[in-house]
Amino acid sequence: MRKHKESRWFAEVEIQVQFFDLDPMEIVWHGNYVKYLEIVRCALLDKIGYNYPQMKESGYAWPVIDMQLRYVSPAAFGQRLKLRADLVEWENRMKIDYLVTDAETGRRLNRASTTMVAVDIASKEMCFASPPVLFEKLGIEPA
Repeated sequence: MRKHKESRWFAEVEIQVQFFDLDPMEIVWHGNYVKYLEIVRCALLDKIGYNYPQMKESGYAWPVIDMQLRYVSPAAFGQRLKLRADLVEWENRMKIDYLVTDAETGRRLNRASTTMVAVDIASKEMCFASPPVLFEKLGIEPA
């Protein structure tokens, strides 16, 4: 996985680790980081005006087809986390890089990436290029 790359399309969210996110070792269970990524991904999609309801309305679903996570340091109960998502690719897929840090110290806890592809809802066919609606939402011209 490459180093976290910042983009002009990003979102940041702060959360506090809840008791129900812990494993028996009293740190955040590794699977809950997927939930944290979804929280900040939705904030990013809201920011560009293309979250799940708008996707459905546009005729496209965007399933996650790949996810990479790198665990650096554990998070614990009550810890405040800063979640950041950066849209780094959009031409043929939507690739989002994530960074999870301690909100107080800035220490990196996790980095991740997800890749989503457009699927035409009516035909259930995967698109090999991002549909024009994504470029419209980003305010750019297709390449």
